[in-house]
Amino acid sequence: MSEFHEGFGWVAILLAGHAAGLALVQAIRRRGLPSWYWWLGGAAMTAMVLQVLIGVYLYTQDLRPGSPHVFYGFVILFTLTFAYLYRYQLQKNAPLRWGLLLLFIMGLGIRAVMTFGKSF
Repeated sequence: MSEFHEGFGWVAILLAGHAAGLALVQAIRRRGLPSWYWWLGGAAMTAMVLQVLIGVYLYTQDLRPGSPHVFYGFVILFTLTFAYLYRYQLQKNAPLRWGLLLLFIMGLGIRAVMTFGKSF
C-alpha cells in the first residue's frame, strides 16, 4: 500500500498541475473553462483526497512518514474542504481562481513528497 501511495502521489500531483495549467491558460486567453474541464479538475481533487485517506490509513498501520509530510497532507485536505465550501464564489472568474487553487494544491503535494521521512 505504501508503494501505491508513493507512486499515485505523483499521478495526483501531475493531474493537479495539468488542470491548473489548462485553467490558467484559459484565464490568460480570457475564455471560460470547457465543460469537460470539470472532469479533469474533479479527478485531480479526488486523487488528492484519496492520497490523504491512504496516508491516514498508513499512519494507523504504524508507518510514520514524518510530521511535515502529515502536515502538508492535512493542509491539502483543509484547502479542498474550503474550496468546496466556497465553490460558488470560485465561479467568478473561474479559470483564474480554479487554476490558482489547483496550482497551490500541486505545490502542497510536491512539498509533501519532498518532506517524507523528515521532522520539524
